[in-house]
Amino acid sequence: MVKLSVIVPFYNVRTYAPDTLRSLRANAREDFEFILVDDCSTDGTAELLRRAQDDIEGVVVHRHERNAGLATARNTGLDAARGQYIAFLDGDDWLAPGHYARLLAQTEALGCSFVRTDHVQVTGRSRTVHRVPHGRRGAVSSPRDAILPASRTTSVDYAYAWAGLYHRSLLDRGLLHFADGLRTAEDRPWIWRLHREADSFAVLGTLGHFYRRGVASSLTQISDERQLDFIRAYNQVLGETAADRDAEALLPKAVRTYCAVIAHHVGAVGKFEPSVAQKLKSLSSAALGDMPQPILDDTLDAMDVQRATLLRRLRRRPVAAKEAAAA
Repeated sequence: MVKLSVIVPFYNVRTYAPDTLRSLRANAREDFEFILVDDCSTDGTAELLRRAQDDIEGVVVHRHERNAGLATARNTGLDAARGQYIAFLDGDDWLAPGHYARLLAQTEALGCSFVRTDHVQVTGRSRTVHRVPHGRRGAVSSPRDAILPASRTTSVDYAYAWAGLYHRSLLDRGLLHFADGLRTAEDRPWIWRLHREADSFAVLGTLGHFYRRGVASSLTQISDERQLDFIRAYNQVLGETAADRDAEALLPKAVRTYCAVIAHHVGAVGKFEPSVAQKLKSLSSAALGDMPQPILDDTLDAMDVQRATLLRRLRRRPVAAKEAAAA
């Protein structure tokens, strides 16, 4: 029986993939499988993965014939996964030796649907520990209760899919797949759905995942139209939250988070090409117009002056809907 399936998408990360693959070798176990998904790399990554299939126990390689993005690559891995538990890893990150064995043992001892873990962020030579914004460690809790309060950073704001372990029952219930085609923010509707629908979760202080920042090929570093997928992702969050039985309580959190992300991107609009910047402002303005307006009013009143002013200007754009429809 396969105890753990680890899904690792790769796209043009030849420089970093050797570190990732070495860390998988240091985590291999006879009942673990490593599902490597090559999202149509063009830089030699594919050859590294082919070698890994021969060199590392439990490795299986799947290759996309066209680049489809991180969400779809993870779904390819999920469709192939046989494990009782599921984990994710990005193709430019790495793990401490034995990390998955320790994480699995702790998760099984708790008996919950999923766990979330802290991680180490690596930027150049700098390393910083990032914690799950949830106070209790090693205690089983309600995922739904961890969404709120709206006024603070909570577990749904720590959306990294790779920072955790997930029981197969969540996959069987349709809670682990991502929205196909999302290039950025694919983990936002995913983490909200998980917290709304899963039965139980826990947070562990286990530090064994090293998250590499500042990689040139990462979508966090790219300023083209793919960045605008956050609009589609958060529209999904709002739509699904509005249909939830606790919509009245949960919507202020969803609106507040969406507004903060819009303000972040529009505040850095200078990094985009003019056409992309125009589309960003148009889509953001349309999104603000589609939000529950009384909740949006309260959200803007509670925000700092700089962001609230930016968002109010966007909200007043007179041609926003027409521009967004034509985009």
